[in-house]
Amino acid sequence: MKNWFKHITILFAGAALLATSCDDGDAVIDQVTAETERGAILRTVNLISNEIPIGNDDSNFAVEVEIQDSENGDLVQSVEVYLGFRDNTVAEGETDLDTEEVLAETLDPSSFENGPFGFPRFSYEIALPELVAALPISNADVDGSDQFTVRFELVLTDGRRYSFDDNTGTLTGSFFSSPFLYTATVVCPPKAPTAGTWTVEMQDAFGDGWQPTTSDGGGPGLIVTLSDGTVYEIGLCTPYEDPGYDCTDGTSSGTATFEVPDGLTEAAVFDFQGDFWGEISFQIITPNGNTVADVPTGTDPGPIAIDYCKD
Repeated sequence: MKNWFKHITILFAGAALLATSCDDGDAVIDQVTAETERGAILRTVNLISNEIPIGNDDSNFAVEVEIQDSENGDLVQSVEVYLGFRDNTVAEGETDLDTEEVLAETLDPSSFENGPFGFPRFSYEIALPELVAALPISNADVDGSDQFTVRFELVLTDGRRYSFDDNTGTLTGSFFSSPFLYTATVVCPPKAPTAGTWTVEMQDAFGDGWQPTTSDGGGPGLIVTLSDGTVYEIGLCTPYEDPGYDCTDGTSSGTATFEVPDGLTEAAVFDFQGDFWGEISFQIITPNGNTVADVPTGTDPGPIAIDYCKD
């Protein structure tokens, strides 16, 4: 049996959109275009680095972005860079060290290079010592799981400004990918995983098991590979096809475990296979009871970053 409900829902949505387009023609588009004030966005081209290993002065935040406006970037007079710090490791009795944003520098678009679509592009990179120096904190205040924030603000030639607070769902989605605000998380260096029983708590928002790579299934959602060659395939069973691996029963939620042998494992790789319908979420918990990864729905396929500071 196939997942007909999901397919029919998408079909009806597409039909409704087509009918609206046919009925209204170009009139609605022309009206919206005429009444829309021209602004600017800052599109993410490549998020190069947003993890900062603690104690490594060479670690940095780095991103490549592109200015887009109706004048090929000429509407933007300058780009302001604001930095902040989020203290996520406040112990009982300690003071929260969260900081207000500070203006770190102002960039001149005349120094940017044109990208392949004719819009100005630039790469911004800032190392850990520079982040600390720009803010009212010290190296001793920075711990694993803390975060630095990097926010860009476009200043237009007519005085208007565009940044994170002006975003809509369209700008932050996959097409424009224009968040303006980025976070760089302080992480602990990788280490051998704790020996013992690890737990994966799994959820499916629709309540029909996991479909990681295809509409009806597609194998395990999470593959854990230990350095001794042991492989664990993990996921919720789907009712639409034979999963092809030892899946966990439970269409809305379920729990799986795997063993890390004592003294035999130097490393573990957690590889997420995908989230076809945007419904899969899960948490990875160490034998110590600490959550070292909390993966939300819609996460892209690829390696899952483990917070070794919490292992």
